Amino acid sequence: MASVSRNPKDPGWQARWRDPGGRQRKKNFTRKVDAQRWLDQMQAERHRGQYVDPRAGKVRVSEVAEGWARGLTHLKVSTATRYRGLMCGHILPRFGAWAVADLRHSDVRDWVNDLSASGLSAGTVRQAHRVLSLILSESVKDGRIARNVAAGVQLPRAVRADPRFLDADEVARLIAGAGTNGLSIAVLAFCGLRFGELAALRVRRANVLRRRLVVAESVTEVGGRLVWSLPKTNRTRTVPFPPSLTPQIEALCRGKGPDDLLFTAPEGGALRLGNWRRRVFDPACRAAGLVGVTPHDLRHTAASLAIASGANVKAVQQMLGHASAAMTLDVYAGLFGDDLDAVALALDGLVPPLRPLRVQSDGEEGQADAADPA
Repeated sequence: MASVSRNPKDPGWQARWRDPGGRQRKKNFTRKVDAQRWLDQMQAERHRGQYVDPRAGKVRVSEVAEGWARGLTHLKVSTATRYRGLMCGHILPRFGAWAVADLRHSDVRDWVNDLSASGLSAGTVRQAHRVLSLILSESVKDGRIARNVAAGVQLPRAVRADPRFLDADEVARLIAGAGTNGLSIAVLAFCGLRFGELAALRVRRANVLRRRLVVAESVTEVGGRLVWSLPKTNRTRTVPFPPSLTPQIEALCRGKGPDDLLFTAPEGGALRLGNWRRRVFDPACRAAGLVGVTPHDLRHTAASLAIASGANVKAVQQMLGHASAAMTLDVYAGLFGDDLDAVALALDGLVPPLRPLRVQSDGEEGQADAADPA
């Protein structure tokens, strides 16, 4: 039976209760009111089925985090590596030695504020908070804590940078500046592939007759090694390429086996973004007189050129491999024309004849009666 009484050994008060297994438990407090309040709360949690043994929460955050990190095998290697980096760089230095039950909402709030004040970008702060929240969720599932204290913390607003779009003339100069390596830039700029998708293209994925590229893989350099995976949305997609690229793509396939990579590094093997940028992209930008352009800007450029050529949002979504048309609109809404006038004109032909309005003597408007000579 639960009760509050004087502590027989030390000054203060002691809350006593039996856990769901029937074992006697106790917790010491300086004030009787604190002991009773805690006991009442614990009893309420038992009735709601939310009881957590206080001893279970004594495990350190570092221990929970390390166990959680070992279970990230369901994620892409690049994502799991980023999560582990955030855990080791921002979470364990602050909370690693804490017991999970000792964390409070205000502790997480202060930590988020400190990260923001340190100069970290809003995106990195939000990602670090997400990792901590996932770790604490693991503790909730294990019955170590009753709730996730990271939930509801106010986070800095991440402002999406305006995408950079190149026009057709700038793309032409960039391709010319790349010389014999211009085809890789052309595919990125006119097909909207991510660089990892370009680097993972295989000969059998290039259909020259139908002018299609099948995007079924992606390759990323993580920790100095190449990691192969599905595309970002875990979906295969088919992307068209302009007819003028057909001779170059056909020539690139010639003499290769079906499973050979379409684009390769000079020494063989898959392209690596850092090397390709240093050898091909950056020199091409200098030759074209373009400053501040990144390889990912070519993906934005592909979207803008497609929209300017009349592509609708679903076509652009499919080309880019976005999870939804809403995501496409979120990034490129400003590029789609305002079709409201065209919609109104199209609907105009469907409007039936309306009876004319007449002004009543009291100033109210109303439609003329069918029998009214007016």
